[in-house]
Amino acid sequence: MTELVKIEEKGRIVIPKSLRERTEMKEGDYVKVTVKEKTIVVMPLEPVADKYFRAFRVDRWPEDLDEFVFEVLKEWWKPKST
Repeated sequence: MTELVKIEEKGRIVIPKSLRERTEMKEGDYVKVTVKEKTIVVMPLEPVADKYFRAFRVDRWPEDLDEFVFEVLKEWWKPKST
């Protein structure tokens, strides 16, 4: 399935509803964006909460597990001064 979209002033694009439904993407989901030569690939990521549901025993999960993991990974990937 292919859709034609226009790049907005700030470089944003809107993923058409038909493609979001087909890939089961919804507001707040995360995607992985990679570049292969002149092709941009946008891949939906499986929610962390779904992937590890019931895999760990915890007293209290963060309110938004995906956002928590995203922030932790962002901090972890920051360049460290040596």
